[in-house]
Amino acid sequence: MHWLITALTLGLRATTSCATETYTEPTAETVVSPLVRQKAEERQKIIDAQYKCFEKMYRDQPYNKTGPYCNRTWDGWLCWEDTPAGTYTSQNCPTYFPDFDSTEKVTKYCDESGNWFRHPETNRTWSNYTLCIAYTKDKLKMAYILYYMAIVGHALSIASLLISLAIFFYFKSLSCQRITLHKNLFCSYVLNSVFTIVNLTTVASNPRVVERNPVGCKVLNYFHQYMLGCNYFWMLCEGIYLHTLIVVAVFAEEQHLHWYYLLGWGFPIVPASIHAVARTKYFNDICWMSVETHLLYIVHGPIMAALLVNLFFLLNIVRVLVTKLRDTHRAESNMYMKAVRATLILVPLLGIQFVIFPWRPENRLAGEIYDYIMHILMHYQGLLVATIFCFFNGEVQAALKRQWMQYKAQWGQRRKEHCSMRSTSCTTTSITEVPVYLYQPDCNSEHLNGKHSEDYELVALKSQETYA
Repeated sequence: MHWLITALTLGLRATTSCATETYTEPTAETVVSPLVRQKAEERQKIIDAQYKCFEKMYRDQPYNKTGPYCNRTWDGWLCWEDTPAGTYTSQNCPTYFPDFDSTEKVTKYCDESGNWFRHPETNRTWSNYTLCIAYTKDKLKMAYILYYMAIVGHALSIASLLISLAIFFYFKSLSCQRITLHKNLFCSYVLNSVFTIVNLTTVASNPRVVERNPVGCKVLNYFHQYMLGCNYFWMLCEGIYLHTLIVVAVFAEEQHLHWYYLLGWGFPIVPASIHAVARTKYFNDICWMSVETHLLYIVHGPIMAALLVNLFFLLNIVRVLVTKLRDTHRAESNMYMKAVRATLILVPLLGIQFVIFPWRPENRLAGEIYDYIMHILMHYQGLLVATIFCFFNGEVQAALKRQWMQYKAQWGQRRKEHCSMRSTSCTTTSITEVPVYLYQPDCNSEHLNGKHSEDYELVALKSQETYA
């Protein structure tokens, strides 16, 4: 998510920069234009980097290894250290320019004689910056695709989760501790999706807001981090409850939900608040959007710990399920198929995919595939969880079927009463010499519908007795 926000914001800034470069004639207004201000900031960044480079070259110890080497140097944009002959050295692209991709590498070659490589056309020392802008347009296009994927995924998640919550609250027969935990988990998903959409639409896609760096965007980031923590710690609550229910079944009836509320809603305040204070004091960047800081581990560390604990719970639950299935002496293939099915159902609830695939591959194609998969798993997770744990839930389906049968029985009864009233009207109007045959087909068909509705009513009553 942080990568998506940063890439989209830098991409919009780069697009704005390219659009403003059409001005050619300097006027009095260009003194305060965004282009002039941006150029001045870029020059100041380069000057600051140059000063730090010369200071570092003066402070560092002389080269003490044997053999030829290339001297430390400043190439105009980056600082390079002493490098042994016949080797390449590299570092990330600078962040001076909005169209530079800081995740790509700049390379510089020290030849066998101990001299920096010179470009054959200019005969001047040359550093290879071509990768800094080689994939900027492709990455911006991908950032937009991932951006809209995130918006659509969270919108669908919100809609499905709200429908699920309405079902859980409407049917009192579904009230139990497990459903109560589902309600809180679904609420955390809804709030997390809301803050994500607000963050993407008001900050990531609005370079003017990023440029102004208001306090509101940092407050939004704080609540976003808090809701992210709530989301994963309610997953932990679900894992603890399932583990207690299946593995430690002796205490299944003695669980106290107030501890779950404290863990799910209370504890995430601590890392989110510490992160906000530390970010303000040590890394107060624009809207707290940068991921180039270890302070994010204040929030992400407890989340990873919760996911690892859930991974342990999942493995232990699967172990118990396999053991119980083995004791039933069923076919081995059927046993493992059920265990695998149980595992796959638990994965989206407990969020284990973020532990199994924690690192993005360095290969470009593999990295893009990884981004698409993780965006689907992250931004569509609410939809997936609502589908599995509400729409595919047998108890929920039974409650909906009972409600539907009851509605059809009531609707049939009303149709029957309405038909009876119209039949009486037919008899009355026939006395006044109105042709009765004009009403008979309609009334007969409705009378048949009334009898059909009685069958539905009997079915509904039987189904209620069955579920009772």
